[in-house]
Amino acid sequence: MPAKVNEETCTGCESCVSSCPVEAISMVNEKAVVSDECIDCGACVDECPLEAIAME
Repeated sequence: MPAKVNEETCTGCESCVSSCPVEAISMVNEKAVVSDECIDCGACVDECPLEAIAME
């Protein structure tokens, strides 16, 4: 299951985008969106300064 982004917390800083080893995160309307290509590695969770991404 892909990582989940809290859209209310995400500020669109894009730090998660560059941390994803499989390029599964893109920006849509200035918010991070995780695709089904996510491999559940958790790199984005560790990189997000606002803790707006969680593994579910």
